[in-house]
Amino acid sequence: MKTGVKICGLTDGAGLKAASDAAADWIGFVFFERSPRFVTPTEAAELIASHEGALPKIVGLFVKASDAQIAETLATVKLDILQLYDTPERARAIKARFGLPVWLSCAVESQDDLPKDTDLDGYVIEPRAPGNASRPGGNGISLDWALLRNWHAPFPWMLAGGLNPDNIAQAIAASHAPAVDVSSGVETAPGCKSPDMIRNFIKNARGTCAPDRN
Repeated sequence: MKTGVKICGLTDGAGLKAASDAAADWIGFVFFERSPRFVTPTEAAELIASHEGALPKIVGLFVKASDAQIAETLATVKLDILQLYDTPERARAIKARFGLPVWLSCAVESQDDLPKDTDLDGYVIEPRAPGNASRPGGNGISLDWALLRNWHAPFPWMLAGGLNPDNIAQAIAASHAPAVDVSSGVETAPGCKSPDMIRNFIKNARGTCAPDRN
């Protein structure tokens, strides 16, 4: 089974083109002002409009966002999926309100933290952010991948946190992740995506097939 790949936190046309040309499954825009990868809805829409050809599915990342913020974003840029840092209850309410697939980011320290709800469209499994972090994700910290090896999730999920072109094959082999999400691991500086690193990340991820759980 081919490993799914999401390239998150895109801010320029070169990164978007590299992700698209290398056949990423999803691309992500961060609508959270404290992130070095923050883009406005208008900036995201302009990047999408400037790209020639088809694009992967487009994910919008929101942190504790209000309905008004999400509605304003959707009025400007077409999103296929909403990725949320929020509570499961709030995620369900947003899914009902906007009628789009919702992925919930889930911070994990032990197997007890792994989600159990099945009424969302997917989960992004990542390590808990440090106490002094200014944002809940994109901090370049790795999860203990072995925590996930024998986890038979009843819903779609992807692995995030501290992934890069050099360790992605090991991460997939250790965690059995069906999909992976990268942001800081394909950057030369915070918010500055490297097209070469994007291409290498996708190539190395696709060279490691996720195990079939059926």
